[in-house]
Amino acid sequence: MTHRHQLETTLRTLKLSGMLDTLEARLAQATAGELGHLEFLQVLCEDEITRRDTAALARRVRQARFEHAATLEEFDFAYNPKVPAATIRDLATLRFVEAGQSVILHGPVGVGKTMIAQALGHQACRRGYTAAFVKTSRLLADLAGGHADRTWGTRLRRWAKPDVLVLDDFAMREFTTAQADDLYELITERTGRSFILTANRAAADWYPLFPNPVVAESILDRLINTAHHVHMDGRSYRPNKRPGTRRQQGGDPTG
Repeated sequence: MTHRHQLETTLRTLKLSGMLDTLEARLAQATAGELGHLEFLQVLCEDEITRRDTAALARRVRQARFEHAATLEEFDFAYNPKVPAATIRDLATLRFVEAGQSVILHGPVGVGKTMIAQALGHQACRRGYTAAFVKTSRLLADLAGGHADRTWGTRLRRWAKPDVLVLDDFAMREFTTAQADDLYELITERTGRSFILTANRAAADWYPLFPNPVVAESILDRLINTAHHVHMDGRSYRPNKRPGTRRQQGGDPTG
C-alpha cells in the first residue's frame, strides 16, 4: 500500500471526507510547489471545515421544513416598491434573534410575506441557528393531538426548541379556548427565542380572535411588545401563477 493510499484510508477512517475529496487537487498543488507543508495541511483542514459547514447548513434547512428554501437574494423587491426592502435587509442581520425578539410581517394576501419569513429563517440557518417553519393551524393541530395521546409535553418542547419558529398564517380565524391555552404555553416556553409571524391582519386586530381577554393580553403582550412590525403592501404575485401567465423574475413569494 502506498503512502497516499494509507493517507486516504486514514482520512476515510476518521470520516474526514472533506479532506479526502480535495486530496488529489491539493497534492497536485503541493507537487507543483504551490503549497508548502504547513500550507498543504492548512488548506486540507479548511476543506474539511467547508464540507462540515455545508453539511450542517443542509441539515438545518432540511430540519426547518420550509415550503421553499427561499433566500432574500431571490426576492424581487422591484416588483413591489411598497415592500420595505431596507427594513427587511436590516432584519436579515439577525440582531433580533440575538436579542430574543420577534418579527411580525402583516399585509394583504400574495405580497410575499411567506417568502420573506422563510428567507429570514433560511438566513438564520446560514448563521448557525436552528429554525422551523409551520402553518399556525398545523402547529395547533399537532399540539391538540398531544392532548389526545398524552404526548403534549414532548410536542411542546419540540416546537419550543428551535432558535427561530416561523408561524405562517397567524390569526387567520378565531382561536378556541384550548388553542389559546396551547399558544400561551408555547410562547411562555419559548421565552428568549424568536418568532417570525405572517398575518393578513395587523396585530391590533388579533385581540378579538381570542375567547378570553386575559389570555389574549398575556399572549399578545409577549408577542407584540417584543416584535418588529413590518407592513407589506403592494401588488399580489399570485396572478402571475395562473396558467398561461408569464412568470415574473424572482422566486415564488406568495403569502
